[in-house]
Amino acid sequence: MTTETIDEQKTEAPTGDSMYEWLGGESTIKALVDRFYDIMDGDESLKVLRDMHKEDLAPMRLSLFEFLSGWLGGPPLFIERNGSPCLTGAHKPFKIDPAARDMWMQCMKQAMVDVGIEEKFRDMLTPAFERMAEMMRNSD
Repeated sequence: MTTETIDEQKTEAPTGDSMYEWLGGESTIKALVDRFYDIMDGDESLKVLRDMHKEDLAPMRLSLFEFLSGWLGGPPLFIERNGSPCLTGAHKPFKIDPAARDMWMQCMKQAMVDVGIEEKFRDMLTPAFERMAEMMRNSD
């Protein structure tokens, strides 16, 4: 990877055949995940969501990065390490109601803006993230 910043990469026409590549690859996905968890960890209004996680967020940062890497068309890191993901099973122990779902989306939407993901890509990703978040909902 060169020393270009994420913003400098995004000013060029997207290359590659996947959202992973269009977003800037590993560095952007890591930045997105880090910002997502920083938002969740730093906003008291998101306490319900934060309380669903252990104190040390490092394992979750790695897990979400690896999942998103493959989900977005990059290296299937999560599958290589853990096998096929069962997202609903992994989230079953937690009460995920519409409010928790919406908090997750709030973090992800803000993280996408904060790391500089172009609006056209945010517009493509938001509905997919919304479907994923809704799939995790297990409570009214």
